[in-house]
Amino acid sequence: MQTYLERDVRQALNVGDLNTFERFLRLVAARTGQIANYSDLARDTGISQPSARRWMSVLEAAGQVFLLPPYHVNFGKRLIKSSKAYWLDTAMASFLIGLHTRGPLMQGAFAGALFETAVVSEWVKAFLNRGLPPSLYFWRTRDGIEVDLLIDYDGKLHPIEIKSASTINPHHAVGLAKWRSLSQSTDTNGIVLADVSETFSVSPGIRAAPWWL
Repeated sequence: MQTYLERDVRQALNVGDLNTFERFLRLVAARTGQIANYSDLARDTGISQPSARRWMSVLEAAGQVFLLPPYHVNFGKRLIKSSKAYWLDTAMASFLIGLHTRGPLMQGAFAGALFETAVVSEWVKAFLNRGLPPSLYFWRTRDGIEVDLLIDYDGKLHPIEIKSASTINPHHAVGLAKWRSLSQSTDTNGIVLADVSETFSVSPGIRAAPWWL
């Protein structure tokens, strides 16, 4: 925090006010896994919207934040057009949010968002470690139907839902089922990555699997 974010990154942005920059970092971390709303970030930080976009851009270039773009195929639905922001280092995100021990981290309000962030982060690294740009997307309609992660690999889209729960049922796969129906995608299974110990069928064409698999 002190030797990299407060020094190198802040100097690259030429931000004189350390308190304002720290507030921005904490707000971004607290919103990990959410749509990047620059208007809200700017207002809550006390900076202009162009500054919020520029600061986020530098965090992205520095490898701290990953902006997950939306998948734009319509299927007759009005889609969300903004990216989701993930703070890739979940330890740093937890520190910035103010979570320092296991209990509040694993059972608190941020547990689901940090779990999703950890999974997305591993997929980003999986692509980068192979020398490939991360071909990752999410899909969400304006009426709330969502698939957390679409992995574009070898010409196929692999839809994934990410749940921190250890008990998975068909309700957790509603977004995946809707995606498979609208996209008429039958050549790839939908996957619910969760805190489970083995793979099993959730519903036709959709399986649950351990997040670490």
